[in-house]
Amino acid sequence: MNKKVLIVEDQFVEANDLQLMLGKAGYEVCGIARSVAVAQEMIKKERPDFVLLDIFLKGKLTGIDLAKQLKEENIAFIYLSANSNEEILSEAKTTEPYGFIVKPFREKDLLVTLEIAQYRHEHSRESKYRREAELIQQLEKTITDNTDWKQKFLQIGKIIQPDIPFDFLAAGFDDQGKIVNHAVCFLRIGFNEYQTIGLKELSMIAGITMDELMAIHASSDKETTPAFFNNEAFEEITQKRSLRNFFSETFSVKSLLTFPLQLEGGETFRFCFYSRRTDAYSTEHIAILHHLQQALTRIIEQMRVVENTGVSTGPLKKETKQLTNDNSNANAPGFEGIIGNSHLLLNVFDHISQVAPFDTAVLILGESGTGKERLADCIHKLSPRKGKPLVKVNCATLPATLIESELFGHEKGSFTGATVKRIGKFEQANGGTIFLDEIGEMPVDLQVKFLRVLQEKEIEPIGSRSSIKINVRIIAATNRNLEKEVAEGRFRLDLYYRLNVFPIELPPLRERTEDIPILASHFINYYNRKAGKKITGLSDKVLKNMMAYHWPGNIRELENLIERGVLLAKGTIIEDLSIAVSQKKEISLGRQNSHMKTIHENERDYIITVLKNCSGRIWGAGGAAEVLNVPPSTLKSKMKKLGIRKEDSE
Repeated sequence: MNKKVLIVEDQFVEANDLQLMLGKAGYEVCGIARSVAVAQEMIKKERPDFVLLDIFLKGKLTGIDLAKQLKEENIAFIYLSANSNEEILSEAKTTEPYGFIVKPFREKDLLVTLEIAQYRHEHSRESKYRREAELIQQLEKTITDNTDWKQKFLQIGKIIQPDIPFDFLAAGFDDQGKIVNHAVCFLRIGFNEYQTIGLKELSMIAGITMDELMAIHASSDKETTPAFFNNEAFEEITQKRSLRNFFSETFSVKSLLTFPLQLEGGETFRFCFYSRRTDAYSTEHIAILHHLQQALTRIIEQMRVVENTGVSTGPLKKETKQLTNDNSNANAPGFEGIIGNSHLLLNVFDHISQVAPFDTAVLILGESGTGKERLADCIHKLSPRKGKPLVKVNCATLPATLIESELFGHEKGSFTGATVKRIGKFEQANGGTIFLDEIGEMPVDLQVKFLRVLQEKEIEPIGSRSSIKINVRIIAATNRNLEKEVAEGRFRLDLYYRLNVFPIELPPLRERTEDIPILASHFINYYNRKAGKKITGLSDKVLKNMMAYHWPGNIRELENLIERGVLLAKGTIIEDLSIAVSQKKEISLGRQNSHMKTIHENERDYIITVLKNCSGRIWGAGGAAEVLNVPPSTLKSKMKKLGIRKEDSE
């Protein structure tokens, strides 16, 4: 049966051209709409398989507004656009389109993009159902495991961590009479490591008695249906004294997903997932848990019929690792060489674990020196292509005149100086992975050819009369803001969407300062071996300065400073690393003087100043939102967009 396509385009000529192209290719065009309202009526009458959607349309509503509805109804859509600014691009990205076509386009570009969108849409659903079946199967196995129920819940947490990310998990009955012996918490301390915390340990951490802890639990709010709380919603529910407030302050969590299970007899067992990210949870996570609900309920019911299954409140199962441990991720095969246990880095590991087994294109984003190449190594090692080549290309180091030859190869005599045939990097990587570092530096004219390689999976060497089919996984990386590059015309919008299928953002070192002692220890040990020295650590003064430093060069800068410190150290302790906290201010001042501030930068500085004057408070009387005369939710959204963090206002 022919696939039905709805065209939402307000330009008559362009819509007519699309209709002719699609009809010629065997698609059934079920309608042409020139506004969102008309499109909505057409969708009600006849559900299309695909929607070709222009962003700018007649009327008040845009294509992005319609895209949100299409996403909810699971209808695949592809954006059509001639240009977009950074703000529009950011908003369009949140709707998760299945493709993006930049006007003007070739007929072949349209048809290939539709084929890719169809494949992605069908396989995303298939992959989703397969993943849910795998999760249910894994959970069912825990029912028959010969372990106590506390261990069963630890196993449950490990099973669903990739799909329901959490840094802290609390599980137990709502009933006061059962919570003493049937409640447990898990704090994530490594990629696959969790610290088990019983109620006794929880009362010791809080510095209160068990009776006081039970009283707090009794007075805490308990939703009767699944719910999640991000950003200001989480701040609001943690205002009063409660377990949520205690978890927020003690474990630095910033969002919550609560999922109650109704058992036979009317009892309620609750899973509470907490994350240190401010926007960790969505309706998609609740949908996943709904599909797992029966399996989770069976596990709880099975525990109820087993005698003597109370949770022990003995010592913690696993002590927190020392920060000086050099091999902090030894328990995570495939992540060797990436050092750290911060929640931001663990979130990166989770994303890698999810995407590595598939051939999905990955875009690694991060500042210079954060370790993007190491991440590409991990993705390749954890993929089915690990036995095949991993070819690395730094687009920034190749001359513009040679980059096409470097990537696609050339025939002998195809241009002056081509004395021999050259095999390009894509052909060398056939069957394996190609890593394109600094993809933002690729010339615009070459971006067109690169996009066609991605879509058609074939290359044409310079001077060749025939194309070569290739099977290559693409991993790209950049330290640039590609959305800004697109808005300013330096990077193609359709290529950006083709690469941005699965973005992974590496946090800068200044945002994961808890990893600095581990990284420093790792580099000290490494350069000890190279230099034949026996440095044992850092002085308190040096470590304090390192924790306060801004680290514009990130891990690369840290490594260079440690190497110098090891070589210059006169004893067994590094007493000086030639950095000072004042450097952070000097760097900021230098940057401010080097260019005129943009409107966004001035707005950011003004909001930070107001926040500082309000002692970081956003809500309530005298809060920043009141001073700025905007709703607190609007201010929070603006802070997120401008990259304003809580510590900026301190």
